[in-house]
Amino acid sequence: MPLEAVEARRLYRQVADQLRNLIDSGEYAVGSRLPTERELAEQLKISRPTVREALIALEVEGRLRIRVGSGIYVIEPAAVATTAPASVIEGPFELLRAREFLESAIAEEAARVATKDDVAHIDASLVAMENVEHPGEASMVHDRAFHVAIAGSLGNAVLVRVVGELFDQRLNPYFAQLAHYFESPGTWRTALDEHRAVRDAIAAHDAGAARDAMRDHLARSQERFAQNFGAEKAAGPSSGRATRSTAKPLKPERAPKKKGAASSSARR
Repeated sequence: MPLEAVEARRLYRQVADQLRNLIDSGEYAVGSRLPTERELAEQLKISRPTVREALIALEVEGRLRIRVGSGIYVIEPAAVATTAPASVIEGPFELLRAREFLESAIAEEAARVATKDDVAHIDASLVAMENVEHPGEASMVHDRAFHVAIAGSLGNAVLVRVVGELFDQRLNPYFAQLAHYFESPGTWRTALDEHRAVRDAIAAHDAGAARDAMRDHLARSQERFAQNFGAEKAAGPSSGRATRSTAKPLKPERAPKKKGAASSSARR
């Protein structure tokens, strides 16, 4: 029998698998409320963003329903499950961290080399962003154009493609579901101010300020998506009545590491 490739599963998928198994075994019955994100993170000894990625994945699968201000509930799965291809979907926070690392370096270099024409392209995308409703498809088109324009000022087609492809991951079902809860006209205005700070630093050829402004923008994006669902107080000390007391505790898991390589979850 030929050997099969071993897949190093992402941490949020391991958490989703544990929760799905508990639901399937009846530990969490349909209609019951799961522990809060904070409680799950404490049990697993991982970050709340990782727990959130797992919960969003299960909601997309149709196994959970997140009710802001109330809690996370098990629901009856659809007769025909439409499971997303989890093996090829990146977690929203994983994507934003990658963008924070890459695009802050790109903005730093853009501040050194951007021409007047490059800044004009960045300005055009900002003007378009200022005159569009959000959330919506058009706002994402112009947001993408802004980030791609900054990468374009470096004159490197590979970086342009990578930045565009990373941004396009916002269209994956997990990211879209998370954005559904936290994006609004108010968050859009805040993000616009952050974009302007990046643009101004690049136009002023201040490399350090451009790097910091881009890093700040993408770090704040993560903070916005990590806001409380509003269920912590609702769960309270009586949350045990909403779930079965016999539920097995979740176990921390880590994806296997290759020798000499750092774990991708080390920052979580």
